[in-house]
Amino acid sequence: QVQLVESGGGLVQAGGSLRLSCAASGRTFSSYAMGWFRQAPGKEREFVAGISWSGGSTYYADSVKGRFTISRVNAKNTVYLQMNSLKPEDSAVYYCAADLLGAGRSTSEYKYWGQGTQVTVSS
Repeated sequence: QVQLVESGGGLVQAGGSLRLSCAASGRTFSSYAMGWFRQAPGKEREFVAGISWSGGSTYYADSVKGRFTISRVNAKNTVYLQMNSLKPEDSAVYYCAADLLGAGRSTSEYKYWGQGTQVTVSS
């Protein structure tokens, strides 16, 4: 079982940057593919980025490609989401998720979820 805790959210102006972190408990973190999702008010939770267990493969939603970077440090049981050139439409609660299978793009493919961290981008 894995417990996930996100941090690093906050208020930033458009064009700014934030780095989200997701700390995982458990000794098997390196076995899990990880993903970042986000959910804005009144909208469905959507895929943002995913990374394989080794970090060798990464995947991005078209809306963040070229601006966001997902990475992981297995020795620290942590996955990161570096967000640059932020836009007001990036405002949402950001969640990290883990699963033993591949880093899919659907919420149904992830078994474990964190509580989320709020990101607000002002115009």
